[in-house]
Amino acid sequence: MNIPAHAPLHLLHTTAVGTLATHARQPEGFPYPSVLPFAPDSQHRPTILVSRLAEHTHNLHADPRAGFLVVDAPEGDVLSGQRVTLLGTFEPVDSTPEVVQRYLRYHPDAERYLVLGDFTFWAMRLERLRYIGGFGAMGWLGGAELDPLPPLGFDEENALIEEFSRFSGSSGGRGFQLLGIDRYGADLKLAGMRSRFAFDDAKLNTETLHAALKDCIQRHAN
Repeated sequence: MNIPAHAPLHLLHTTAVGTLATHARQPEGFPYPSVLPFAPDSQHRPTILVSRLAEHTHNLHADPRAGFLVVDAPEGDVLSGQRVTLLGTFEPVDSTPEVVQRYLRYHPDAERYLVLGDFTFWAMRLERLRYIGGFGAMGWLGGAELDPLPPLGFDEENALIEEFSRFSGSSGGRGFQLLGIDRYGADLKLAGMRSRFAFDDAKLNTETLHAALKDCIQRHAN
């Protein structure tokens, strides 16, 4: 195993779309891949919003085991890009205000689907993952190895986003939005494009998180 520190974690925050592979009901047992948007939750797990009528939703109800592929291939060069294959089970997630608010920061257009009342959230419980970051940088990790640290609480993350979003606005930034914050980095939208600002190391307390976010704002808000 030769995986750069936290590379799979950062990749899950960089990409907005993944490939979900469920077990087909008919013909039974065959892989059934489909492409759909996702957002990482506070534990970096893919959270998806799917229609109750979708084939992959029926498949998950019958067998929650699934694979989820995330790829970052600049200029279409897949073999030189990063990709991570996640293996685990998907579980329904209640549409609490916390879940809805976080998902809509990443995918604001999804609000129209929530209004329909037919769409539900599912989150992946990771068992194992395989990361490939180019030649010589690949290997397997257990699900619990992705992040052993306790996640930021919803209220703490929201307070940081509110505080530093105001700071970015006062700096005259254009097209800058904070989507999410965790102990390893911040997810941004810059001129409509998703971006990840990786911290130099894990931030274990409020003081170090503030310092890292100030650096992030100074680099991107102007």
